[in-house]
Amino acid sequence: MTFFSKIGIDAAGSVMNLVVLTAALSSLNAGLYSTGRILRSMAINGSGPRFTAPMSKTGVPYGGILLTAGIGLLGIILNAIKPSQAFEIVLHIAATGVIAAWATIVACQLRLHRMANAGQLQRPKFRMPLSPFSGYLTLAFLAGVLILMYFDEQHGPWMIAATVIGVPALIGGWYLVRNRVTAVAHHAIDHTKSVAVVHSADPI
Repeated sequence: MTFFSKIGIDAAGSVMNLVVLTAALSSLNAGLYSTGRILRSMAINGSGPRFTAPMSKTGVPYGGILLTAGIGLLGIILNAIKPSQAFEIVLHIAATGVIAAWATIVACQLRLHRMANAGQLQRPKFRMPLSPFSGYLTLAFLAGVLILMYFDEQHGPWMIAATVIGVPALIGGWYLVRNRVTAVAHHAIDHTKSVAVVHSADPI
């Protein structure tokens, strides 16, 4: 029984359900669109599956959309297995990915700091306060949050399983595509240099 049915407006509950479902479908559509484009960009840069690069005649990245929809079907299976916990399980697994993304950013900043100290590159003008100690402190904090989430009785095992599967998959995937990524990057650099030479030769 909804709030509206309690006050005698039974039809309003159905209308609200329709609004919620429409909003959910709109969010799903936006997610399919954005991830399809992201996967296409990754494929062009050499870091994504090749079949996600082509587009249809109408400009739709169908490969990325099909891959995203296929992964989304796993949510239906999870909902069938754990209907009362499916949303929270997905939420916790997504939180693990967010923490991993931020940890990667911090690790890259620490790597930049070490390379700058070794004279391999020039540091940007902006200086991270208390670097590199702030970076190590941030990594320790993120690790602490992750460990606390692992000890959750209901969702901890799912997060551990996602980490055990996800980390090796990401590392293995990088080793599979790194040569292609390097080749694409070198091609882009060579193309940029050739364009710069042509423009520099143009009469003013």
